[in-house]
Order: sequence, then structure tokens, then C-alpha cells
Amino acid sequence: MSDQPAVTDTATVTVTATPRSRVRVPLRFHDGYGVDAELVTFHGLADGQEHVAVVLGEPAPGAVPLVRLHSECLTGDVFGSARCDCGPQLREAVERIAERGGVLLYLRQEGRGIGLYNKLDAYALQDEGLDTYAANAALGLPEDARDYTAATQMLQALGIDALDLLSNNPDKAQQLRDLGVKVHTRVPTGVFTTAHNVRYLRAKVLQTQHTLPLAELSAG
Repeated sequence: MSDQPAVTDTATVTVTATPRSRVRVPLRFHDGYGVDAELVTFHGLADGQEHVAVVLGEPAPGAVPLVRLHSECLTGDVFGSARCDCGPQLREAVERIAERGGVLLYLRQEGRGIGLYNKLDAYALQDEGLDTYAANAALGLPEDARDYTAATQMLQALGIDALDLLSNNPDKAQQLRDLGVKVHTRVPTGVFTTAHNVRYLRAKVLQTQHTLPLAELSAG
């Protein structure tokens, strides 16, 4: 049985988060791309985690912001691991959001919410032949433990109640809608394949209906 995350009822989002601090930070990436961003921290987030909003650019008058919910990935975002597509997605998202105007929510939900140590344990099982979801199940963990209540609070604190969502994951859009956020359009990211992540990307398409072109994800 698929162990999908429980969707939080909109009526349960009763705690209002407020901005805690705002600071300008020049972002610089390994390929030379750079942009200035405003990083926002918050009081009162439901899960007590130190999530950060990265505000980039300004939407055109009358346009909704482009938003990405990016789950922390130490191995991909920091160390450039080729076992996932997280690092390239983060780099792409920053530029696309800066061009259009919007926000990247950097969420402390390592390993789809199971934590860094459990994620690395799951990697070891993947080396034995399990896919990413089966590895989680073998550890007694959910396929995806993420909940976007805190993300919704962050958006509300920033005055955002409608957006276009930069994501291949239909569950992110549905959770936000169930929490009262108007998701006008889900905008797919690029496809960032390596020799090490093709099985991972295929599993995301087959198991959780990510909108990636399956035909392009050969078995390698």
C-alpha cells in the first residue's frame, strides 16, 4: 500500500506566521550566475523548523509570482551529488524566479521529510537494487513525509495567496490547494539526468506521477 502524506485540512491552518527578519544576500553559483536575493525568516511556523523564503525579483503588475517549494538536499544542493536532480533544480529555479519575480521557499525537509541519516540509509538500500520509494518502505518510513502547512504560512506572511508553482510534483500543488492557496499553473522544471539518477527519476514518474518525460529517461 502506498503511504502517501496526509493532506492537512484548510481549517487546521489557524496559526499565523510572521516575518522575523529580512536580509539582502548576493547569491553566486558555481557556473558564474549571480543574483541578489532577500532572505526572510519567520516566527510561528507550525513545524518549528528554520525554513527560509528567498525572495527574487518582482512580478509584473497583475501577474502572480512564480514560486518553488524546494526541499533541502545536503548531498545535492551543497555537495553536487549526481544521485538526484536537486542541485540543478535549485540553480534553475533561482534564475527562473528572478527573471519573472517570485519566491523560493527553502524547506528543511531533507530526504522528502525523513532526514539526512535515513536518506543515506535509503541510498544504501538503493545500491542493493531497491528504488527510492521501496527503500523508504523497507526502512519503515513513508514514501513522502512532507507537509506544506509551514510553507502555506510562509506564503501568507509574505502576502501571497495565488501563484504559479515551479514543480514536477502534483502532490505539492494539491496540498497547497487543499491548504487554501490558489495554484493557477504548475510549471515543470527542466530534466536533469545523469548516469546515476535515471532510476531515481523514473521511479518518481512511475510511483508519484511527476511530470517528467519518461521516454527520455532510458534505463541507462
